Amino acid sequence: MLDYASLKLIWWLLVGILLIGFAIMDGHDMGVGTLLPFLGKNDAERRIMINSVAPHWDGNQVWFITGGGAIFAAWPVVYATAFSGLYWALLLVLFALFFRPTGFDYRSKLADPRWRNAWDWGLFAGSAIPALVFGVAFGNLLEGVPFHFDETLRPFYTGSFWALVLNPFALLCGVVSLMLLTLQGATYLAHRTSGPLQQRAVKAATLAGLIVAIGFILAGVWVGLMPGYVIKSMPDPNGVLTPLMKEVERLPGAWLANYSKAPVLWLAPLLGVSGALGAVWLVRSGKTLSSFIASSLSIVGVIFTAGGSMFPFVMPSSSQPNVSLTAWDVTSSEYTLFVMLIVALIFTPTILAYTGWAYRVMRGKLDEGYVAANDKMLY
Repeated sequence: MLDYASLKLIWWLLVGILLIGFAIMDGHDMGVGTLLPFLGKNDAERRIMINSVAPHWDGNQVWFITGGGAIFAAWPVVYATAFSGLYWALLLVLFALFFRPTGFDYRSKLADPRWRNAWDWGLFAGSAIPALVFGVAFGNLLEGVPFHFDETLRPFYTGSFWALVLNPFALLCGVVSLMLLTLQGATYLAHRTSGPLQQRAVKAATLAGLIVAIGFILAGVWVGLMPGYVIKSMPDPNGVLTPLMKEVERLPGAWLANYSKAPVLWLAPLLGVSGALGAVWLVRSGKTLSSFIASSLSIVGVIFTAGGSMFPFVMPSSSQPNVSLTAWDVTSSEYTLFVMLIVALIFTPTILAYTGWAYRVMRGKLDEGYVAANDKMLY
């Protein structure tokens, strides 16, 4: 059996992979929802957009649910601490997500334009708000979250919700996140549609891709200048640790330390920028499937850049750095991680297989003629 430290590292990677899977698969659903009120100029075009993702969105939601479940089971301390301090942000995401299943199911039940327009904006809110909040949350993790523990490991927060949300760096990360998923949705729409709607999707992908590239570079420079976190001393990672058993320092530029130790990590930010710019070039060249793949690779690069910068930190504390949560001291037991690994190795390929099958069966272009011919069968 793998040793405890190896299992801790594997689950740090697996949680990152689950986040990437969610951002790629559910991300293009959210991107289409974000673009819905703006690209669809009439009801038929909006129904085309909705029906391009409606058969898949609930299956793609599996990545989100699995990611949350994995954090709960593998990193219970992170789950408890994050959900306590970021309660209002997570509640905002939850309420926004309510609009997605109801919007998909109820929007076309009535022909009243006011009814349908209201649900279109509901789908926009259910897509754009989570994408924005997820980016803001990552920005706060890089800056440090103001929490500490008492001797019984009860978390306490010293900051306010608005201080976490309304700060420039976190908002920049939120914009990058929103535009990244918008790019994903726009390239997907460009691949699934034709005519004027496709042309508008290409323009949206171009704008979103350029904002992602510029915003991501700006955020990277900002991260290089802000104080980061470094572990000064800690017991053997193979042991059972708690967040109270280490010493941590905040140092300027510390988030770049891992890139000096492992220069191969520079491939992640390079992929983030080149993927976004490549998606723009490819979608404008008419290579829509390739542009969607490039957008997906940009997501991989952006998320691995954040993870590579922070490793082994998962949730740094700005008010008491020594209790920052890391991949070494927030995990479940060795046996739990091993059993979860076996389950992940069985079910992750299963999820990938049925997802691939579903997209293969429901591939092809959608147009107004198809929507009119299947009016009673579609969303």
